[in-house]
Amino acid sequence: MDLLHPLPGSVAPVLRTAAAVTAAGAGAAAGLGAWGVVVERRRFQLRTERLRLLPEGSPPLRILHLSDLHVWPGQRAVREFVHSLAALEPDLVVDTGDNLSHPGALPWLLEILDPLFRFPGAYVPGSNCYFAPRPKNPFRYLWRDTSGEGRDEVPLLPTQDMHDAFDAAGWTPLINRAARMEVAGLTLDLSGVDDPHLGYDRHPGFGDPATADLRLGVAHAPYLRTLDRFAADGAQLVLAGHTHGGQVCLPGGRALVSNCDLEPERCKGLITQGGVPVNVTAGLGTSRFAPIRLFCPPEAVLLTLTD
Repeated sequence: MDLLHPLPGSVAPVLRTAAAVTAAGAGAAAGLGAWGVVVERRRFQLRTERLRLLPEGSPPLRILHLSDLHVWPGQRAVREFVHSLAALEPDLVVDTGDNLSHPGALPWLLEILDPLFRFPGAYVPGSNCYFAPRPKNPFRYLWRDTSGEGRDEVPLLPTQDMHDAFDAAGWTPLINRAARMEVAGLTLDLSGVDDPHLGYDRHPGFGDPATADLRLGVAHAPYLRTLDRFAADGAQLVLAGHTHGGQVCLPGGRALVSNCDLEPERCKGLITQGGVPVNVTAGLGTSRFAPIRLFCPPEAVLLTLTD
């Protein structure tokens, strides 16, 4: 095409239209990005689920499931939301890891969780309980397997101090260990693993199933091997996080990735694996290097178990 001469009349309108469409698309993408950064990542939700899992005649059991706070200093919005959850008066709080996103965030995390420490609790760690996130392409998991990332890095987070604080508050560690708890008049057998995403998981199994009212499996990342092992061990319910529900989803909340081998279409909500219900929460935060959510608001989950 001779750029020194005007475009033919039949071509110029087409090019102008294409340019306008491109500009409109770019504007829409920028608007969605701004919404995801400024609004949606702070649009905290409480999802509620009800499951009949307890022996006949048992009182209801209310479990508050938190995950993936990814705290960094100064996060007031998530603090206000988590503080409001204390009004739910849960019987048990379960934290499934990835609590930190900054080496100096532990005081903020403990302030955020403080009203919940008066309730019985249990916890497992995720990779961002051990290793601080680094600036990376946040979409790298679209084309590569990120499992195991961090194992060769120098720990940059106050992991032991965090666990010591949780223990001092009376929360039970489930880091490749099982524990029995008496909660709300019920006997709970809990079995938890260290982060499967890092390959740290070692299953301890459960205690005597004949003497427990509920067998609860707890993990950070819902890898299929982990869920299947819990099912084989006799879990009646499993709690996990890690996926962020896809974090950046298509309209309607359709996830593109799960950041593990769980199918993206099952990476949030109440699903079933091996005949066992699994609650995969979309979590409450994001890495500070990718502070965006799109069609996937942050959430906590309140599960009410009945007979």
